[in-house]
Amino acid sequence: MFSDKKEKRIAAEPGSAQNRINEGTKLKGDITSTGFFRIDGIVEGNVKTPSKVVLGKTGVIIGTLTCENADIEGKFEGNLQVSGTLSLRSTAVIEGDVTVGKLAVEPGATINASCVMQDGKPKNTTVNQSPSENTKTHPFDRQQRLKKAAVGTDLDD
Repeated sequence: MFSDKKEKRIAAEPGSAQNRINEGTKLKGDITSTGFFRIDGIVEGNVKTPSKVVLGKTGVIIGTLTCENADIEGKFEGNLQVSGTLSLRSTAVIEGDVTVGKLAVEPGATINASCVMQDGKPKNTTVNQSPSENTKTHPFDRQQRLKKAAVGTDLDD
């Protein structure tokens, strides 16, 4: 009479489960998942997920981490690419290259890395434009109005 179909669909939904690598576990190789990760063990390789990654105090990643958000308490060496927020706890140790959208650092965290912050928008790479072409006039720009007023008084003389 009553069906359990709704419960089965919710449990089978991709990205809803947590992937966990416990302390004492060491993985070598690339990991790709749609769900989020909690890593307390050691991963040597590339980790890629469109979700969140939590690297616990005993967790170590050596390689590349690509994710949306990351919360790091352990050690990371390599290339870190976080499109959203990277939160570094006081026990975090980061070495390598970091590309983030937003960065939150607690006192005590160690970062020996080059860090680039990106907002997801492409940078303006116009090189051959003159400064007058590069600046747009705005109708409420006071400097523009003052220049026009000065030109108008010079003509009256």
